[in-house]
Amino acid sequence: MKIAIVQSELIWENASANRERLEEKIQSINGRVDLVMLPEMFTTGFTMHPNEIAEPMNGETVTWMINLAGKNQFAICGSVIITENDKFYNRLLFVYPSGDIEHYDKRHLFTLAGEDKVYTSGKDRLIVDYKGFRICPMVCYDLRFPVFSRNTVDYDILIYVANWPQPRIAAWDALLKARAIENMCYVVGVNRIGWDNNNHQYIGHSQALDCLGNYLIEPNESDGVYVCELDKNSMLVTRQKLGFLNDRDIFTVN
Repeated sequence: MKIAIVQSELIWENASANRERLEEKIQSINGRVDLVMLPEMFTTGFTMHPNEIAEPMNGETVTWMINLAGKNQFAICGSVIITENDKFYNRLLFVYPSGDIEHYDKRHLFTLAGEDKVYTSGKDRLIVDYKGFRICPMVCYDLRFPVFSRNTVDYDILIYVANWPQPRIAAWDALLKARAIENMCYVVGVNRIGWDNNNHQYIGHSQALDCLGNYLIEPNESDGVYVCELDKNSMLVTRQKLGFLNDRDIFTVN
């Protein structure tokens, strides 16, 4: 599977401008890819003002994602502020080339920024079956909670979409590597760059790792689109040879 990570600046609370900017970057990709990954809250930046900018599931951003996926015959994912039943969600959308959509609502809301006071937490993990891979999508702060992401269901790829700020970027790098090693899976993380209106700086470090924690895409701070190819058979051979997941603890998350 070929995955394209879009590492970009985001324009504060301006959905149309962000869609235009991101589409330009996506259209610059050379060759076919299977999945395009966009950052957390890719239409707005990490804002606590959903009343002003939240969209419904039939809104412009979801329609834009469906059209892009269908036109280019790839899947596309990223998180968007969604309003539903008078609640607001930081919702990761996974849009198939067919236009079908699955979603995951961020479970671990970032209390340091007051996200838990504005948005409604999700409860359930999502496993996406796509192109022969089982994919588990997560959002930003979820990365700090290994129990929730533990590979108890034999997924192949763990993905994180984020707005992870510069002062804690060492934790982002370390935890992505840890999640790959402990879960014996590919891990792909996409983060934004630039500054937001709260004066927080983001320096990217989007990356991809194999099931031993080796870089397929190394962290960097540059604007761009980065492509990697994941080989499921190679990963499964390594899993079978080492057998670490056979010794994992069995538990349930409430």
